[in-house]
Amino acid sequence: MASTDQITPSGAEGNGRLRREVGLIGLLWASVGAIIGSGWLFGAKNAVVTAGPAALLSWGIGAVAIVLLALVHAELGGMFPVAGGTARYPHYAFGGFAGMSFGWFSWLQAATIAPIEVQAMINYAGHWSWARGFLHPDHTLTGSGIAVAAGLMALFVVINFLGVRVLAHTNSAATWWKVAIPLLTVLTLALTGFHGGNLTVRGFAPYGAKGVLAAISTSGVIFALLGFEQAIQWAGESLNPRRDIPRAVIGSVALGTLIYILLQAVFITSLPPETFTSGWAGLNYPGIVGPFAGLATLIGLGWLTVLLYADAIISPGGTGLVYITSTSRISYGLSRNGYAPRALQWTDRRSVPWVSLIVAFVAGALCFLPFPSWQRLVSFITSAVVLMYAGAPLAFGVLRRRLPETERPYRLPGGAVVSPVAFAVAGLVIYWSGWDTLWRLGLAILIGYLLMGSYAWYANAKGLPDAPRMDFAAGRWLPVYLVGMGLISWQGGFGAGAAGNLPLWWDILVVVAFSLAVYYWALRCALPAEAIARNIHGVPVTDGTGG
Repeated sequence: MASTDQITPSGAEGNGRLRREVGLIGLLWASVGAIIGSGWLFGAKNAVVTAGPAALLSWGIGAVAIVLLALVHAELGGMFPVAGGTARYPHYAFGGFAGMSFGWFSWLQAATIAPIEVQAMINYAGHWSWARGFLHPDHTLTGSGIAVAAGLMALFVVINFLGVRVLAHTNSAATWWKVAIPLLTVLTLALTGFHGGNLTVRGFAPYGAKGVLAAISTSGVIFALLGFEQAIQWAGESLNPRRDIPRAVIGSVALGTLIYILLQAVFITSLPPETFTSGWAGLNYPGIVGPFAGLATLIGLGWLTVLLYADAIISPGGTGLVYITSTSRISYGLSRNGYAPRALQWTDRRSVPWVSLIVAFVAGALCFLPFPSWQRLVSFITSAVVLMYAGAPLAFGVLRRRLPETERPYRLPGGAVVSPVAFAVAGLVIYWSGWDTLWRLGLAILIGYLLMGSYAWYANAKGLPDAPRMDFAAGRWLPVYLVGMGLISWQGGFGAGAAGNLPLWWDILVVVAFSLAVYYWALRCALPAEAIARNIHGVPVTDGTGG
């Protein structure tokens, strides 16, 4: 019953179809390339400022959260190798309203990550005198900076227009570099200077459990580990999706987690003690804009500094390239599910969804208008991404119950337990983003409902053949979840403006209990098996081999 997107054989003209030209390494590197972006350049410093050496615990907790979500996605990705998969699993299980909602969450995060990566490139480029005019003192872009940023986004789009095969090869070459440089940095810093006392001299957890938990969402920990779903977004162009997608998803998370924990450890133990005499929150050395490059300069590793400034262009650039691709594929998937105009499915002779690419470029360019700096955007994007991921455990639970006999190339052991736990963990990460982030995310969600809801109304009013069925009854739990999480955040203690009426640990208990209640309610509300099958087969079914 697993469905795939329409496939264009090699050499065929594009006509709303995608080509299957990407192997396991291409899928793996798509995910790894997304995981190792600007997060490795800034995450270690931001996390230690928020949590002290206990940032190592933040990375461990964040890794557990991402692994749980990745395992769920691995089973679903093998079952349904479709382009923009994360935006479509909730559609299968809950119908139009939930599918439209999670589709918007998915598109929102993908469309905003590419511009963030471009801004990270420009931030690091401020090391060179010729680039200093691109940034204001608060690290927002100047007029010339916006022009340069838009030009970089345009370059990503041009590479995408060369076709998925060229894109995969370009990304694979960049990702080899992106993996090698962090590992070289870890090895060099570990051998050059080790200050083990840094772990305890100011206390291992000087800002307590709240600092550890806040770092997960607001300092770039989860943000850095995001990206494993890129293999799923490219599923419609995979040569052997049922075999390769689970391997790519799980392999990318394992590799990314290892690299980031090692980077955090060497960052803490390589800093000269005089750099944090005022405490970790007052960390002060010539690397606040470029943490690892500044550290290498400080301890006399000039050659490593040169490599790191070069990598500050390549790593975020590679991630931005991947996310431009994913944004266009999610737009393609939303259109195929009837939530957006059919023009977003139009492809050129290389089977590239060109209208979706142009939309991705325009949306990204708009993000360069007066906007917060890289670090201030991290918690917003983290909460949007994890909200998108939260749809997968729900769809997983429904499909295990409604379609137990469906072929599963990868079957998650203990899935009945892992799935609700993953959903609860997603709720915690969203909550830790803080009230000042979540109320802004709520506004973005309302904008999405206005845009996509208006199109759904138009399509149904005109009787268009792909007009979506809203299935409000199957998705009635979703507004309760969104509003409930907002109220809990408002009454909690994370983020500016939070009331602080829920003490630490009690707030975690409330989030977990609320999430589990919504999870099992959603499973009861889900569509019956026949309706799920209809939604799955709404995407034309093939044998997955082409033609």
